[in-house]
Amino acid sequence: MVSVSGFRGRVGDPLTPELMAGIAAGFGAFLQSEGAGRRIFLGRDSRTSGPMFAQAVTAGLMSVGCEVVDLGVVATPTLMLTVREGDAAGGLGITASHNPAEWNALKLAGGDGTFLDAERSTAFQRFLREEEIPRAPWSALGTVRQQGGASEAHRERILALPLLDVEGLRRRRFHVALDCVRGAGGHIVPQLLESLGCRVTTIGGEPDGRFPRDPEPTAANLTDLGNLVRDSGAELGFAVDPDVDRLSLVDADGVPLGADLTLALASAVVLRRTPGAVVTNLSTSRVVEDVATAMGGRIVRAAVGEINVARRMQEEGAVVGGEGNGGVILPALHLTRDAPVGTVLILQHLLDTGLDLRAAAARWPSYRIVKEKISFPRSELERGYRSLEEGFPDAEVDRTDGLRFAWPGQGEWLHVRPSGTEPVVRVIAEAPEEARAVALVEAARRHLGEVS
Repeated sequence: MVSVSGFRGRVGDPLTPELMAGIAAGFGAFLQSEGAGRRIFLGRDSRTSGPMFAQAVTAGLMSVGCEVVDLGVVATPTLMLTVREGDAAGGLGITASHNPAEWNALKLAGGDGTFLDAERSTAFQRFLREEEIPRAPWSALGTVRQQGGASEAHRERILALPLLDVEGLRRRRFHVALDCVRGAGGHIVPQLLESLGCRVTTIGGEPDGRFPRDPEPTAANLTDLGNLVRDSGAELGFAVDPDVDRLSLVDADGVPLGADLTLALASAVVLRRTPGAVVTNLSTSRVVEDVATAMGGRIVRAAVGEINVARRMQEEGAVVGGEGNGGVILPALHLTRDAPVGTVLILQHLLDTGLDLRAAAARWPSYRIVKEKISFPRSELERGYRSLEEGFPDAEVDRTDGLRFAWPGQGEWLHVRPSGTEPVVRVIAEAPEEARAVALVEAARRHLGEVS
């Protein structure tokens, strides 16, 4: 799969060391052709294929004369923050994020610490297809050095955020249960929470890449965390994905609250201090809009994909943003989804309100989201979209990313779009009642079925 999310696939077929080395060499040459420089930061999550691909990527970069700075196993937001502040030409992250262990990917970042946007990603792919990669001679090969301390630096930058009441949090001493799913989160999240005086009970803290469950932190995958919350007496639970850019919440009863609430509650903290725009994608719950409106902010919607949200945040001068998958972006730190930032914003929200997590969530309207994946030929998408528009003539339509139909007065919406990470079409609907959301998804499936 090739998209603005990078180059992603199953290890061995099609993702091989040879392929990864070639892409990395091309990326290093591409950055130099733009005049961006030669220094590239490299980081990876804990997957077992990570060391193999890190060596291949390093070799590819060195072959075109790049200076490789290897951070080792770090959270993706740690890598991106280091790139932004490290006078770099760009960065490469070896991580398949929330995908299962047999997957990996190469994610590409520019020197500003954000992923390549669609325009630049297209330019790079064209460079790979059309240009012969200029290899460095023996006397000008690149270098590689290891650099530690990136996670610690990231943690200190978070603790220095002005919107945090660090001393108040330390006095409060939250008891938190944490599931790092044996990903890179074990290197930063427990330490960050302990720095805020939290008592932390952790599962999956060993960053060895042997995920004990489906690593995507959806409600269905958080049974063990729910049990840990109840058994330990924790006040709430946090779950992160392997590269630590998504955060999901579990209440004191061990009940998952849904990843959309992560951004909603985090936004409340920021808007309480600095009202402004909140940017999120077209597939994020309306509850984020409810929070933004109530706190004196405004909601702006962008196409799905972190970089699309980040670029729109820059355009709007947004004070916070992110996606409904648990990704929180705080531009006061950087324009990257950052689960460690999300954890401290949630704790700050509970401190601000004096409420527990369940009560804090109950202050806002409740919605039900239903998500499905449908096998559908990409070649027929336009015909499918026409069929959908004919089927929902009374809806507000947004064509920014696939098709999004909205019925604001009813608190309902439906989003149909091709996935950027899997060969499927995603159909997502939300309504106050689950039965209505299911009905919207089934109606979309029916209209698409008439085409395929």
